[in-house]
Amino acid sequence: MKRIEKKWSTLLGALLLALLLSSCGGTNSILKSGKPDLIYNTALEFYQKEKWSRASTLFEGAYHYYQGTPREDSILFFNARCKYKDRDYQTAVELLDQFRRRFGRSTFIEDAEGMHAMCYYFLSPGPKRDQTMTSQAIIAIAEFISHYPNSEQTPKFREINRELTERLHEKSYLNAYTYYKIGRYKSAITALKNSLKTYPDSKFREQIMYLIVASGYELAHNSIASKQADRYLSMMDSYVTFKYEFPESQYLKELDRYAKEAQDFRDKHGVENPEEEEQQEHLLEN
Repeated sequence: MKRIEKKWSTLLGALLLALLLSSCGGTNSILKSGKPDLIYNTALEFYQKEKWSRASTLFEGAYHYYQGTPREDSILFFNARCKYKDRDYQTAVELLDQFRRRFGRSTFIEDAEGMHAMCYYFLSPGPKRDQTMTSQAIIAIAEFISHYPNSEQTPKFREINRELTERLHEKSYLNAYTYYKIGRYKSAITALKNSLKTYPDSKFREQIMYLIVASGYELAHNSIASKQADRYLSMMDSYVTFKYEFPESQYLKELDRYAKEAQDFRDKHGVENPEEEEQQEHLLEN
């Protein structure tokens, strides 16, 4: 008889809980119950059913009851994962950063660090926008790979790292190209050379080197007479380097025309440094 009563009591409790959860104020009622185990266990039920928003609300409500207890790390981790699954990456990354600093030995730490890196990845915008989050994602991914080189997630993170690095390359290229586009050729040359120095393996290397020559030509062509000779000479240096590295480039026909104009100018107005002229002629012949 007692077993039957206990069974009915359990079923009745489950039914009441189901009715409570299905009501509009179910979550709030559970939070107001003041029963830590009820709040925590219900949060887990929602979590297992992938009801991320409701689970997060309850985990947040349970957290202050369990601070300083063995459940604190799991509640913080589960709540962070709810935010992550609900695509609230900004909140998730903050919670995960807190988790990493406080629970470095938790059984959840590898998953937490993986999600932490992925949050920055999802927060990283396209190359036309500020790339602070991209840089943070690359750092977080590098830390994960360093800590867990044998993780099953590591190959995926290596691929993401390549994608994010290319995004930085493109951002650097676009920033420099903007100077060229608006006619600030001196600034363009500086920015393009810095981009090339920072990212020598950029997939935009050919375009960057082309723009250095083109910017040099425009700068010289539009300069006052007293500065043209030196600027044409500098342009020729960039041209020779480009032609050596990309002998089959689609840009060569255009750049050859710039080089001819520069050479004609120097032939007409003379060269202040004959040794540099001889060096240029030798490189062009080869």
